[in-house]
Amino acid sequence: MAENSEPVSDGMDDWAAAMAEQAEVEAPPKEPAQAAGLEQLQANAASNKENPINLDVLMDVPVTLSMEIGRTSVNIRSLLQLNQGSIVELDRLAGEPLDVLVNGTLIARGEVVVINEKFGIRLTDVISPAERLKKLR
Repeated sequence: MAENSEPVSDGMDDWAAAMAEQAEVEAPPKEPAQAAGLEQLQANAASNKENPINLDVLMDVPVTLSMEIGRTSVNIRSLLQLNQGSIVELDRLAGEPLDVLVNGTLIARGEVVVINEKFGIRLTDVISPAERLKKLR
């Protein structure tokens, strides 16, 4: 097995450079609904003089971000029979977009990309804040 003589920080620099380049090339214009989502919340908080809401405190709250390529249900007998090399069929076709979930809530869909032998997700469809709020209710 060949040793990688390249420092880890250089790999991260390559990754950051690739992501920055992609952002410059593919930066879609913000939709009014998406751009106004946070601004609308801040405006509502500012108009509430009795109980002002400081949204800045939420910016450091950790959340769990997960990517889901598919799901399946199996019974315990089948689960216990799985071993190295077993294949588990998922409910999606190859090439379908992945779901991007934050704390179990769908926020976007995307596709897998590989940059410098590291996996990443290119977001192809971001769920609007209005749609996410509808799902919470």
